[in-house]
Amino acid sequence: MKRYEALASDIEASIRNGTLKTGDRLPSVRHTGSSRGVSASTVFQAYYLLEARGLVRARDRSGYYVAGGGLRDAPPETTLTSRPAEGPRALEVSDQVFDILEASMSRQVVPFGSAFPSPLLFPLARLGQFMAASAKALDPWRTVDDLTPGSAALRRQIALRYLADGLPVPAEEIVVTNGALEALNLCLSAVTRPGDAVIVESPTFYAALQALERMGLRAIEVPTHPGEGIDLDALAQAIAAHKPTACWLMTTFQNPLGSLMPDAKKKALVELLARHELPLIEDDVYAELYFGERRPPPAKAFDTQGLVLHCSSFSKSLAPGYRIGWASAGRFARKVARQKLTTTLSTSVPAQLALADYLEKGGFDKHLRKLRQTLAMQQASFTQAVGHYFPVGTRATRPLGGYFLWVELPPQVDALEIHRQALERGISVAPGPIFSATRAFSNCLRLNYGHAWDAHSEQALQTLGRLVAQAS
Repeated sequence: MKRYEALASDIEASIRNGTLKTGDRLPSVRHTGSSRGVSASTVFQAYYLLEARGLVRARDRSGYYVAGGGLRDAPPETTLTSRPAEGPRALEVSDQVFDILEASMSRQVVPFGSAFPSPLLFPLARLGQFMAASAKALDPWRTVDDLTPGSAALRRQIALRYLADGLPVPAEEIVVTNGALEALNLCLSAVTRPGDAVIVESPTFYAALQALERMGLRAIEVPTHPGEGIDLDALAQAIAAHKPTACWLMTTFQNPLGSLMPDAKKKALVELLARHELPLIEDDVYAELYFGERRPPPAKAFDTQGLVLHCSSFSKSLAPGYRIGWASAGRFARKVARQKLTTTLSTSVPAQLALADYLEKGGFDKHLRKLRQTLAMQQASFTQAVGHYFPVGTRATRPLGGYFLWVELPPQVDALEIHRQALERGISVAPGPIFSATRAFSNCLRLNYGHAWDAHSEQALQTLGRLVAQAS
């Protein structure tokens, strides 16, 4: 257990046994740090974790207080590993995914089913200033310099962020893309051929299933734990039995579960795949949105063979709408660059230069600290409301980052029917079947807590809970 987790555990125990009661103020960060012999950063991370669990609330310029209700309002945690059907499977998921997502694309709809956090959480006005400056001062030759791999300045900034996390990734290995989804698709195309089988989690991000379907690939769904990610024993068995060509996994705050693979498990994953010379396409778009003491290292951090194709973007952490992502593709970097050359050719030059300038000026980490705290607080409010308004038998994950909750409803509830009824009332949800090649998880929902928690959101969640209760 890390120091901040141990501190949070002790405070949680005090709340459970009544030593700390609703409304009590927690000791100041300075006092707690001094008495426990830890840094202020460690104390803050412990308090953020307690916020995410719904146990404490921050008050402006006042400190942290024990929240009313605490764990009594939180739903039980989802803890069961999934049990998907075995073997490779052809895919027909896109039509259903499109139908569900298109019905939710309206500003008037409460966006619990959205895949994006609120755009109001990002410094778009300041980014716009950098964009205007980069466009105004644009050297015409920049439109051809580094045409396919991307801006040298931006690739350097991305490489520096890797280096800060202990990953010596050369800028020459990085290919800038039109968002992470293009990076993921380019990597998938670089390591597979039509008819190949690809390992995915169960449940998995629906865009992964759509990509496999579009490229004529088959999916092998592997059991996945809602807290710790893919089951490595089941993965080893699937590799031996079905000879896949690649894996597409999210090891950090997986969509839709929010699961986080422990560092040791990530290392074991990379070693397992290396023994089979099996490429790992790592979708890592949520890693900056952690609530703990440090950014969780990607599986890429344990790669010594160049087999991990690490993909990420700024869309979830800084600049939605700018569509700037990248791939650090190891031994496949040149092949990925060629794939981009023959598809979209290049990524917006002004947007790349604007982000490179913003990153260099040092505003990113300050923005991220505020963003993480906001998301942790919203998760706490959202989780307590699910526990309060949803019927007995409901379970939910408790992610340590990102902005998704995976909610398991009572077994008899049809998530697709809940989606339909909720949409009629102006509320979107993401039903479980769109995250499965076999339309499993029929009683599950993915809910987005990345939008402001207010009276309107609470009323919508209360309505949603009532629909679930009526179907139970």
